[in-house]
Amino acid sequence: MFYFNGLIFSSIFCIVCKMNTQILRINFDNIDTDALREAGRLVDAGHLVAFPTETVYGIACRAANEPIARLNQLKSRTHEKTYTLHIGRLLDLRKYIPEPGIRAEKIIKNFWPGPLTIVFELNEKDIHMQKKKIDDEIFRILYHSNSIGIRFPDNLIACSFLNYIKNPVVAPSANITGGNPAVNAERVLSYFSKKIPLIIDGGTCKYKKNSTVVKIGKKGLQILRQGVYSAEEIEQKSVVNFLFVCTGNSCRSPMAEGFCRKYLAEKLNCTVDQVEKMGYKVISAGTMGISGLPASFEAVAVCNAKGIDISQHKSTALTNELIENSDSIFVMSQEHRRYVLELVPQAKEKCFLLGKDIEIADPIGQGEKIYCECAQVIEKAVKERIEEYRI
Repeated sequence: MFYFNGLIFSSIFCIVCKMNTQILRINFDNIDTDALREAGRLVDAGHLVAFPTETVYGIACRAANEPIARLNQLKSRTHEKTYTLHIGRLLDLRKYIPEPGIRAEKIIKNFWPGPLTIVFELNEKDIHMQKKKIDDEIFRILYHSNSIGIRFPDNLIACSFLNYIKNPVVAPSANITGGNPAVNAERVLSYFSKKIPLIIDGGTCKYKKNSTVVKIGKKGLQILRQGVYSAEEIEQKSVVNFLFVCTGNSCRSPMAEGFCRKYLAEKLNCTVDQVEKMGYKVISAGTMGISGLPASFEAVAVCNAKGIDISQHKSTALTNELIENSDSIFVMSQEHRRYVLELVPQAKEKCFLLGKDIEIADPIGQGEKIYCECAQVIEKAVKERIEEYRI
């Protein structure tokens, strides 16, 4: 075994200048954290270190002009190419993304750590904030066209190593541009022997193929590169589900569902019919357990007056599956919330009164005037709720 501690840093001039590539073998069952700490210091000093991930091997490079220039030369890559930031813990995300949107949060929850690179599109306000927080040189390297690509690998060696590096790190695949990505240390050595000082050998990569790359922003979800995850899998597991609950699912919750689609469409800058294609699904259900009934005549009428069509609505019985699959659940009364939590106690953190501090009374059988008043309360509550979300 190459003992990294005390060799590189007591003889760094000799090692780096002669560029005798050293191999540091790391055992997953007993990770040598001292050695990885020293490897991290090497990257902080501006040198290039190859390391394993669950997809392919990468080359860790400090996000600074001189190391990036050496990386471009090493990979025979033009300076116009962009690089992806790598993090070893989720906590570090907020240093670079002030507030991910709710769909981005869903993707992060379902796929990180893992073989997925996410390109986050930031709005002008967030970009301005990041420019004030981050050094200009680092900002220019990491952010491009108001976007930043970030990868959080599912590999203990990679994460431990990245966490020992004090500066932001990019890590493209360990290969010459156009060549096949390296999936073991031997392949890295065949590309870069005597060209980089260190290769961290963590064995053969789990997936042996690149991460999937997605972009999340104004246009919704875009698949930029196929990889470990299929486009279908990403799309299915990134849909944000809103659930509205009342008793019979014939008036209050169908109206809330209609208003929700309207305000989501406005926020997403799309039509109501495009909301689901943009990754947001809105449904409603009733605690009474009746399915197939139409929305009440009065509910249809008051929604129609607001330009919302719920005439095709059919009631749905509330089920455990609906609750479990929903990301946010809004109920009309505390009684509805108790019912939801009796079915799925774990839903406590995502189930709320739609009206926050008020319960929304059932207008059933009370005439058009009461329905209009109820619809006004629901519309106001839904609008306020949707405004709280970062899309």
